[in-house]
Amino acid sequence: MYKLYIKKKALVYYICVKLNLLSIKLNVLFLCGWYPSRVLKTNGDFIQRHAEAVSLNHNVIVLHIISDEKNVTDIEISTNVINGIETHIAYLKAVKNPLKKAYLFIKAFHLLIKKVGNFDVVHLNQLFPFGVFSLYLKWFQKKPYIISEHFTGYLRNSEFKINFFQKKITKCIVKNAYAVCSVSDYLSITMKELGFKGNYKTVPNVVNTNLFIPAKKEVTFLKIVHISSLKDDHKNIKGMLRVAKLLSEKLTYFEWKFIGNNGNEYNEYLNKLDIKNSKISFLEHISHSEIVSNLQEASLCISFSNYETFGIVITEAIACGTPVISTNTGIATSLKNLDFCKVIPIKNEQLLLESILNYKTIFANLDSYKMHLFVKHRFNKDVIANEFSSLYYKSLKK
Repeated sequence: MYKLYIKKKALVYYICVKLNLLSIKLNVLFLCGWYPSRVLKTNGDFIQRHAEAVSLNHNVIVLHIISDEKNVTDIEISTNVINGIETHIAYLKAVKNPLKKAYLFIKAFHLLIKKVGNFDVVHLNQLFPFGVFSLYLKWFQKKPYIISEHFTGYLRNSEFKINFFQKKITKCIVKNAYAVCSVSDYLSITMKELGFKGNYKTVPNVVNTNLFIPAKKEVTFLKIVHISSLKDDHKNIKGMLRVAKLLSEKLTYFEWKFIGNNGNEYNEYLNKLDIKNSKISFLEHISHSEIVSNLQEASLCISFSNYETFGIVITEAIACGTPVISTNTGIATSLKNLDFCKVIPIKNEQLLLESILNYKTIFANLDSYKMHLFVKHRFNKDVIANEFSSLYYKSLKK
């Protein structure tokens, strides 16, 4: 009876939307392998932004499970309303035995589901292992699910290797999903190459276009910014530092900020390079408002990653009216024909150097207002919320 009710609810919604009459709220269960918590405060903040976007149209309930080294009890459940979203997080005692760990995860999942009440559709974030819970809810409670996927481990250049067992389970999870929403076309292609056959639709990450806005730039000297985790194998920090060395031999002065951690692991390398005529600085992780000001002030934003599923700072920079030079990864693969994003091959340090030196020619006569509108029309909360809403109701009609 409940399934019939939901199908009728979906049909009513479809008719109403076609007639521009109203929207009907669903109860959407966000099942999250990553999510900000007391253990990892910013882990999966991009998923949190998706949840907050969806909450514009629907009731969102978040479930997350994570091990906590400080836990004394096997399972501790925390329930809070965070940014208007009902959020349930289970903190597990850290154990080394994989069977005990699996047992605790399953037990925590069942405890959390009991707290949720009725929900209409599942929005899975992170295919494995949390997708197993989505399969359970579909097979035993008849709940459809869609998937949002961000994982860099599915990319060609990633060092992560998927084992046989994980690949088999993941194929089953993808096959049974109504839709697989990778955050970029680039990620969709590589997932299909791995044999994960499903109904793919790109739904990108969210950019807060009320926060990331253009500001008047003071043109005095070249200011470059790079914002990331600053992990060299992923973001190619040493490659950028080598380019900075070459740049210092061409310019009288420039600044290059690396934002994401203190950069202590690069001190020895920097001393070896002995970069003159410049200020190379490393800043710890900073707030969104501070990121905005750094992007607004910058002449250029650089993303020199070896692999990337999306690259949120690229769209945030464009929203601030700052042009981007990026490797051919993530969202940049879809922006290569636009006049405010120069896309270059991975690891090509010479072309990065040339692009920086010629940035005034490459990015001549840019309109920061149009750049901001470009992001607003494709990546803001309302757009993403409507993309997901359409998929939720289609999954219920199926």
